[in-house]
Amino acid sequence: MKRIIRVNARTGKITEQTATPEEQRIGGRHFIAHILNTEVPPTCEPLGRKNKFIISMGLFADTGVSTAGQLSIGGKSPLTGGVKESNTGGFAGKRITNLGIKAIIVEDLPDENVTQVLYISRHKMELIKMPELKGELVSQTFLILRERFGSKVGLICIGPAGEMKMHAAGVASVDDSGIQVRYAGRGGLGALLGSKGIKAIVINDDEQMKTDFYDPILLKETVKKIAIALLEDPKSKNRKLYGTLDIMDMANTVGLVPTRNFSVGTYEACKEMTGPKFSDMVKERGGSGRSGTPCVPGCTIQCSNVFPYKNGEKVVASLQYESLALLGPNLDIPNLETIGELNHLCNEVGVDTIEIGAALGVAMEAGVYPFGDEEGAKDMIRQIGKGTFLGRILGQGAAFTGQAFGIRRVPVVKGQAMPAYDPRALKGNGVTYATSPMGADHTAGNAFETIRTNDPLGTANQVYNSRQLQIRAAILDTIGVCLFTRPAFVRYPELLTNLFKAKFGWDISFEETRYLGAEVLDLERKFNEKAGVSEKYRQIPEFMREEPLPPNNEVFDIPQEEMEGIWNIPIRTDVF
Repeated sequence: MKRIIRVNARTGKITEQTATPEEQRIGGRHFIAHILNTEVPPTCEPLGRKNKFIISMGLFADTGVSTAGQLSIGGKSPLTGGVKESNTGGFAGKRITNLGIKAIIVEDLPDENVTQVLYISRHKMELIKMPELKGELVSQTFLILRERFGSKVGLICIGPAGEMKMHAAGVASVDDSGIQVRYAGRGGLGALLGSKGIKAIVINDDEQMKTDFYDPILLKETVKKIAIALLEDPKSKNRKLYGTLDIMDMANTVGLVPTRNFSVGTYEACKEMTGPKFSDMVKERGGSGRSGTPCVPGCTIQCSNVFPYKNGEKVVASLQYESLALLGPNLDIPNLETIGELNHLCNEVGVDTIEIGAALGVAMEAGVYPFGDEEGAKDMIRQIGKGTFLGRILGQGAAFTGQAFGIRRVPVVKGQAMPAYDPRALKGNGVTYATSPMGADHTAGNAFETIRTNDPLGTANQVYNSRQLQIRAAILDTIGVCLFTRPAFVRYPELLTNLFKAKFGWDISFEETRYLGAEVLDLERKFNEKAGVSEKYRQIPEFMREEPLPPNNEVFDIPQEEMEGIWNIPIRTDVF
């Protein structure tokens, strides 16, 4: 993958360049940080001419490594004002790599309000005006695109929220069946693409490019060993059966599930939302219901699902822990079908379920609708898609909603809503939310996996662990694989170095891979500091330092100065 495609949204000109030797050594999240630091003024307006919408493929996206087809999407975030990388599944990523494309960069702004589609194939690239897509929901957009461009193309799009440049808007991708809709939801990147006048991107890989590897035999052996390691890992087996809902029981037991706008950490109905119970429900209902489905081609883990109604028709695909917790307990809604419908509505209008779940919780605390009002929650999401006054407030995210209604309990860091791990009960995640260049984002360094080895309510080792977890996440986001592949590299670190050797011929040590992750974080912090959104200025919300969270009645009490020292902690280079 050496092709970099640049699209000028103002002139319509599309150019191609070959990645420099330096650029060939970076990918995914690292490449996004590089472009932001070298081409985007840190103080620019996120939705202005100087920001860039970036799709970047991971270093091993063109290999058979499990989950390597995911997309990294980035730019300066409308929500946080800093660097943002959000990755997602779907089938477009593999098609991009089949064309030898390393990155797609959209620049500038159109002179007029347009609805365009970026079409990319082996020998043809163009911006096509498709006004008929204006305001269409995501599923209808995908349907129209398939009717015009065929069923075997990679599709990426935004919903009406992105077109209206709402800061909670995400970027959707889909599988070839049109069933699994996946989102690069975090950070408002859908608004960034919408600002460029692009509703969708179509990738046609009918004519594929041949990829040459330094040592194809070693690569094949390494890919196979990674797959075997993942298949043997108990976590992978649980995720195939239960998806990410396999953590619900533990999360509720620990007391970190956001409930009624992050005012409580447990929810009685969570006992009926555990992975095993959800899986049993899917099996009993049958029809379109499925567990253990992939979100990218060739995924070994297969943590996605199709959640059906009682009659077997699809409610949503896929229902995951974050969405369930923010749209369920956080709104005091115990009905799984309603939660699935809320998830589906978010997917349709094109918004992040985490951000909107948090925004709706804030709105309910303000009395817009009472907690537990299922129809009220649906109405609020529909209003986002319609662009009503209320919808535009909610569509800007939890922080803006809190400002609009004068609410103090607003669960955000750097302007971005917290995922479904209250930092008063999982203090390691609080450190990640406060220090990560990404803002409140569990995928930037999730301490949930340390619960059994480190007291989640204590302050010891939380900053140290977050440092190491953030480095690991940056590595995985750079090589372009899902966070759930980490057990293979934890158990067999040599598999990571073998990948670099097999594809590129690089003799890179395991220690050097850890420093690679640290370098990504340093680049992101450099951009954020210049943009004025470093961890020194954006802290854990005051209410979380003052309001004890039942049932543990803990506050977030890790000193700010200790968190600011996270970057001085030595990098651990002996384990992944």
